[in-house]
Amino acid sequence: MKTILVTGGAGFIGNHVVRLFVNKYPEYNIINLDKLTYAGNLANLKDIEDKPNYKFIKADICDFDTILKIFQEEKINGVLHLAAESHVDRSIKDPFTFAKTNVLGTLSLLQAAKECWKDNYEGKLFYHISTDEVYGALQFDGKMFKETTKYDPHSPYSASKASSDHFVRAFHDTYGLPIVITNCSNNYGPYQFPEKLIPLFINNIRHNKPLPVYGKGENVRDWLYVVDHARAIDIIFHKGKIGDTYNIGGFNEWKI
Repeated sequence: MKTILVTGGAGFIGNHVVRLFVNKYPEYNIINLDKLTYAGNLANLKDIEDKPNYKFIKADICDFDTILKIFQEEKINGVLHLAAESHVDRSIKDPFTFAKTNVLGTLSLLQAAKECWKDNYEGKLFYHISTDEVYGALQFDGKMFKETTKYDPHSPYSASKASSDHFVRAFHDTYGLPIVITNCSNNYGPYQFPEKLIPLFINNIRHNKPLPVYGKGENVRDWLYVVDHARAIDIIFHKGKIGDTYNIGGFNEWKI
């Protein structure tokens, strides 16, 4: 039986991934590990909290001793790593927290997986969910980021995610750890925390508050529906090639 650790499973994207895997794979044990910061909310998972193949553990991915113990006691053989600080504006105000969570937290999980799985990597997978922001800015000329696009981060957030991507690849190249990485575009959908653009605008409209314009409002983003993202993660988790990177987009570009 597979036992899959989903980090950040109480967060926006994470709760959709947890729900999909719990409902679609009753033969899997799904462990939701979340620190329950401001962005994590277990109420998002009320509909599955009593499922026999679901378990929640409150923990910090930066706490290596606890993470290692969880790997050992729960016999983890798959990781879906979504836990991250993800808001660009917050990263500008507090880059240390982003570096700690996104870089050192990822390193903690990688080291725990390496120590527990050792040389028996068969049937194991460390799946790291990242962002297209590691690639920097893209000219709006019909072209898209590719998996081979050069990294060019411009914010503390994107720099921390780029660094975590590099650590994941380094563990594959150095220790043979079985990994895949995906870089997704901007997600939207149910349960998104209202600091993000679309729920922020909806919330402000409902309460007759001003609608903030970012710059001149000309920046273009590719918008990916979160349920589609979860479905893509499912496919790549089961069919992706070890060591590969996959970009996940919505093919849905709009000016902010």
